[in-house]
Amino acid sequence: MDKNFYITTPIYYPSAKPHMGHAYSSIIADFFARFKLIDNFNVHFLTGTDEHGLKIQRSAEKAGKEPQKFCDEISKTFRDLSKILNLKNTDFIRTTEKRHKLSVQHLWNELEKNDDIYLSKYSGWYSVSDEAFYNEDEIEENNGSKVAISSKSHVEWVDEESYFFRLSKWEKPLLDFYQKNPDFISPNSRKNEVISFVKSGLKDLSVSRKSFSWGIKVPSNNDHIIYVWLDALTNYLSALNYPNKEDNLYKTFWPASIHLIGKDILRFHAIYWPAFLLAAKITPPKKVYGHGWILSGEEKMSKSKGNILDPIEIIDQYGLDPLRYYLIKEVSFGNDGNISQERLEDCINSDLANNYGNLCQRVIAFTIKNCDGKVPKEINFQKADLQILDNFGKNVDKIRKKIDDQDINFYIDFIVKSMFEANKYFNDQEPWKKKDDILRLNTIVYTTLEVVRKISFLLYPIIPNTSLKAIEIFNLKEKDIKISSIEDNNFLSHIDKINKIDILFKKIEKKND
Repeated sequence: MDKNFYITTPIYYPSAKPHMGHAYSSIIADFFARFKLIDNFNVHFLTGTDEHGLKIQRSAEKAGKEPQKFCDEISKTFRDLSKILNLKNTDFIRTTEKRHKLSVQHLWNELEKNDDIYLSKYSGWYSVSDEAFYNEDEIEENNGSKVAISSKSHVEWVDEESYFFRLSKWEKPLLDFYQKNPDFISPNSRKNEVISFVKSGLKDLSVSRKSFSWGIKVPSNNDHIIYVWLDALTNYLSALNYPNKEDNLYKTFWPASIHLIGKDILRFHAIYWPAFLLAAKITPPKKVYGHGWILSGEEKMSKSKGNILDPIEIIDQYGLDPLRYYLIKEVSFGNDGNISQERLEDCINSDLANNYGNLCQRVIAFTIKNCDGKVPKEINFQKADLQILDNFGKNVDKIRKKIDDQDINFYIDFIVKSMFEANKYFNDQEPWKKKDDILRLNTIVYTTLEVVRKISFLLYPIIPNTSLKAIEIFNLKEKDIKISSIEDNNFLSHIDKINKIDILFKKIEKKND
């Protein structure tokens, strides 16, 4: 079994500071990376910034700054966000780096060598905001302006000399590739969209521009700048030191396990990217997952709409782990998610404070008071004990399979149900009434402590900081967290004393309470 796992976030466009949509993509990617880490995988987790193109150049001009200086400043906000979100990323790439430029120009040369690039003239509609070309049937009139139907972004007519990629040539090979690799595009609704688009016919793609200068130059013709999406997508290779295919990073991690992206950039990743790679005789990634948008009201968050929620402000008010938990639990993965401060507070109170936090507090306080703060050694499992303990072991393989299918909803539902069942078990078993039956009291305490450990291990990919605080109860460290150990009902038998625990989550008092 291949135990290498390469996951990437979208490469973020730093024309403005990051918002909740960026945070969501990064947190989800971090969730998968952390799960694979505690399941003994060799993980490479990439994020970064896409810094070329006309949109960046215009944004820099508007700010009165040189493009590089502008990019340096904005890219830093994304790097800082990675730290604030407590991401486990192993690399942060910038498309203005030398290693990336070398990769892009080599890929271009490969495409040109294979006769998949030719020089002609482009005439058509182009969106600076989307960095995308649109056909006539993909635009509409809106208040006297031409806009892309899909994004509502302004488009402008472009008429200039351009290099083209022979995308039409790869229509049938792409359809064959999708058929042979049915899991390449997820979820299924997105796959169907892509296949339908390809079947409708692919036109050759303009892959260079002459009207601006901020980007990577075409190696054979410095009058042209390489199209930003051919440039940007290559970051997934340049982070592995492509074109050196003998490099250890490349040999270990390519093809990528999963490109995690927003659904609005699916076409670039699921059509253009595999076509570029097939043309260059490079194996495409194993999967592209197009998740939904984070909505404010009923609209996608964007700077132009003025409806951006600042993740840093939310974190300052509520903490990082509550935000991570809320986004992972309440946004059904793959679908759009409408978030609100009120629902965040409800989630903190119900799941984190009342359910998980209360469970930890109750069992630890009881253990300290009635078991001298020690993990009971003399125990005798009964049916009720084994039932709740074995439920974890019985589901471990299913959990792994669901993670590989990106079924986050199953994972979080399993944890929530486990927390509820643990509280119910402790209440039903009534250890406070078993002081005359020490063996039974000890067994109930031990069972509940084991369940707290197992739940805390499973929560690590979601709320890592709090999970680590919780397992400090047992004098455990991050290195001790292993998915395989949730099958073990005797893990704590080697632990002696437990530690006191501070309140993990404070209940939020609402104004109308």
